[in-house]
Amino acid sequence: MGAVIAVIALYYGAMEFVIGRSDQRPVAVAARPADTDAASSDSFTFSFFDQPRAVPELRFTDGEGRAVSLADFRTKPILLNIWATWCVPCRKEMPSLDRLQAELGASHLLVLPLSIDRQGLPVVKKFYEELGLTSLGTYLDQSGKAASELNTVGVPTTLLIDRDGHEIGRKVGPAEWDSPEVVALIREHLGIAASEQKASQ
Repeated sequence: MGAVIAVIALYYGAMEFVIGRSDQRPVAVAARPADTDAASSDSFTFSFFDQPRAVPELRFTDGEGRAVSLADFRTKPILLNIWATWCVPCRKEMPSLDRLQAELGASHLLVLPLSIDRQGLPVVKKFYEELGLTSLGTYLDQSGKAASELNTVGVPTTLLIDRDGHEIGRKVGPAEWDSPEVVALIREHLGIAASEQKASQ
């Protein structure tokens, strides 16, 4: 019985969804398949809004246990990834988020992985050590309120937030975030030129 439940949980945890609101434009670009059991196709779908949407004032803690909020990072674009250590697709995609942060640099885009693990920072830090993640910061919402306030339908869910703190796009499900096509898509919607990025690194 336990094995059956585990299989069902894995199936639903690996499913990808595209939010079907009327003010979103699903954008699909060809991308190399992610190295994950959850990758069901070789296309990456990111739903962009016709108009930027307000983001709730999320509060959470950083890797040192200090209280922070999303507003503390308002001066730069953010790729906010809601995830958990028990989520298999999250584990598969996290190294690509680490590589994306290293490639674009925090001055152009802050990749903010917000864990919703209820077991606290030690579990998250152990996860980082196991995967050798070095470019990503550590952030935790132990209450799980962030996922609820953002109306997420599952994990991982990733939001692209502009410099003004507004959500301009959303991806539900895992992705290979550092693929050339996905990086180009992020640059396009944030107005980041490749030459500008290299000059500042």
